[in-house]
Amino acid sequence: MATYLAFLRAINLGPKRVFPKEDIRRAVEGAGFEAVQTHINTGNVRFETRMRSRPKIEQVLEKAFADDRGFDVPTIVYSAAEFAAIGQDTRRIDDENPGLARHYVYLMKDDLSPAQVAAVEAKADGRGRMLVRGRAAHALLEPGYQDGTVDPLAAAALLGVATNRNANVVRTLAEKWC
Repeated sequence: MATYLAFLRAINLGPKRVFPKEDIRRAVEGAGFEAVQTHINTGNVRFETRMRSRPKIEQVLEKAFADDRGFDVPTIVYSAAEFAAIGQDTRRIDDENPGLARHYVYLMKDDLSPAQVAAVEAKADGRGRMLVRGRAAHALLEPGYQDGTVDPLAAAALLGVATNRNANVVRTLAEKWC
């Protein structure tokens, strides 16, 4: 059995897209996955499966979530090894950039083309900059960016299907689940 992590996008943002973590766990188990765990109520799931195709796993999960909730739940899946590497990269980036006000990691469903990477990384100004590493894009925000603004560089629209987590959650999940 292989271990995977799934990250759900656009849930628990308002009264119409509620998906509590216990319901997520139940839906993942109901779809046939094993050893299911969740972390906080933002759509972070660890599970085991014999399936090896990431797109197929995403498809099965998205169908299970839509059947359970009645709305689409875009889902981004990583193998444990892939996510462990993102966790290590996140820690390295933090170590190389002391004094950041915030570090968000956008977890992307698909790799970006070189032109897309260049466009995302061009989104830099005095508030911060973006770094793309595989299917993760790091928003490195400097003191003085508008607190509470997750996408002050307006880069999220360039990433395709993606969801973000703060660097602490990424590091914690990599250590806990990978």
